Amino acid sequence: MDNTPTRRAQRTIAYGFLFFILISMATPFFWMISNTFKEQYEIFQLQPTLIPEEPHLRNYIRLFAEFDFAHHFLNSAFIAVVHTVSHLFLASLAGFAFAKYTFPLKNFLFLVLLGSMMVPLYTIFIPLFVLVIRLGLVNSYAGVIIPGVAAAFGIFFMKQSMEAVPDELLDSARIDGASEFRIYWQIALPLVRPALAVLAVLAFMNSWNDFVWPLVVLRSRELQTLPVVMAGMVGMYRMEHGVIMAASLLSTVPILLLFFALQKQFVRGLTVGAIKS
Repeated sequence: MDNTPTRRAQRTIAYGFLFFILISMATPFFWMISNTFKEQYEIFQLQPTLIPEEPHLRNYIRLFAEFDFAHHFLNSAFIAVVHTVSHLFLASLAGFAFAKYTFPLKNFLFLVLLGSMMVPLYTIFIPLFVLVIRLGLVNSYAGVIIPGVAAAFGIFFMKQSMEAVPDELLDSARIDGASEFRIYWQIALPLVRPALAVLAVLAFMNSWNDFVWPLVVLRSRELQTLPVVMAGMVGMYRMEHGVIMAASLLSTVPILLLFFALQKQFVRGLTVGAIKS
């Protein structure tokens, strides 16, 4: 029975373990929040305090006044949003084609796609950068967005999700005279919204946190993204930890908001296919 002492003891141990994991993961985050309201000396004092002794907003004021945080925040937001929307469209479109159509060299192209996922990203940095130079995309948002807009993992992920869409439903739409793009847009796409939510969170997070590629492509400071600017806050002889903590805290807000907005679909997307109907 579920109410036996053994079962209750097992639940208590499980909940206690989960609570311990939660505290272990949340403590560094709360510590970061606390440090944003502290002076430099208080952060490194021998007896650390979770609650600031004299809380203030000077770290946030310096962040926006000295480092032009808002401008670089908008740079990162623009790049991440355009990259995510473009990636969702192209990956779902290619996944729909691989899942629902038969065309020459389909299996070969899919194997090439899978093989490209095994190639480390940094091994193609130089040829990719040479291509960006020849296309005249250096020091532009397009140079950052276009190379990764149709990643192999996204196409593979959407292909697996599109295979769950019933063929009979698509055939019925064709009989009713719907075009192929309309079938994709109005029938197939709404049925894979959980998968799109998962891919949206992953794509946005990867673009938002990307450091190396924007550092290589974007030359002018006005176009630089948030991770590049935050790395520049670390000086050779002095590092303002309170300001860096404030920047780190604010940089997590868009990802958290996106996750909470898509939370239900995200969880469904992760568990789809785990339960047999």
